[in-house]
Amino acid sequence: MPSPSRVVFLVALCAAAGFAAQARAAGRLVDLQIVDRSQGQALPVWHARGSEWVAGQPGNRYAVQLVNRTGARVLVVLSVDGINAVTGETAGTGQSGYVLGPYQSAEITGWRKSEREAAAFYFTSLADSYAARTDRPDNVGVIGAAVFRERVRVEEPRDVAPFSWGGRRDRLERESSGSAPSEAPSSTARADAAKDARSAAPGGSADGATGSLNAQAPASAEPVPLAKRESRLGTGHGEREWSPVSRVAFERASSLPAEVVRVRYDSWRNLVAMGVVPGARREAEPEAFPRWVPDPR
Repeated sequence: MPSPSRVVFLVALCAAAGFAAQARAAGRLVDLQIVDRSQGQALPVWHARGSEWVAGQPGNRYAVQLVNRTGARVLVVLSVDGINAVTGETAGTGQSGYVLGPYQSAEITGWRKSEREAAAFYFTSLADSYAARTDRPDNVGVIGAAVFRERVRVEEPRDVAPFSWGGRRDRLERESSGSAPSEAPSSTARADAAKDARSAAPGGSADGATGSLNAQAPASAEPVPLAKRESRLGTGHGEREWSPVSRVAFERASSLPAEVVRVRYDSWRNLVAMGVVPGARREAEPEAFPRWVPDPR
């Protein structure tokens, strides 16, 4: 079993290919985009209300495409509707995720069921979403990626002295040379160093234990009136598909993510009604006292 600072995560075996990156939620470290697999194209992104939005087509399968923009490995903890797409837990940034190599891209096509299969993501009604069917509907409509840099260990210089400080030969050599003895690290200094090493360890574990759930967790969707909740779009738990991954070790550079990228989604009709889609005709609100009486047809 790996130590707490050396955690096992998953790496996608196949890099993403074939889809044009027409629209994406851009980050400094990782780009995230939603690909409609039924249509074979990336969904366009609109910026509104401080968020990025995409319009999903109910019934269509989709994938989350992740692109590492850096020349080093990164860990991405993926949250869909507030649920970890690997472990199925209520999402927390300290949990397991996917490791991307330098400049690698990968498509995450579903909920991880094993190292060989995933249950396909597809757009569906709120009531049919995986989150609602597991009694966790509060964060339906948001996809988030918490990105971690990898810790790079610097090899410490070795002590070339033949004996440890305090040995009889060392003492005799110092006395004969007339040099002052060097101070050995005190027990307090050693304890402080051990404490610093423990604090640098990541918050995850090999079996997906949660870390700090409130530090950088993906934001919840804005409250929606009860009358409209059933019309919201969510992500379903579809058929199992071939989706191979392998386990790799990854040590986080810090317990908090270096970046969190989010994209919200809903149906086209709901995005138009909310004014997210610019220039689209919004549905007219019914009026109790219209100005004039129209002619009958």
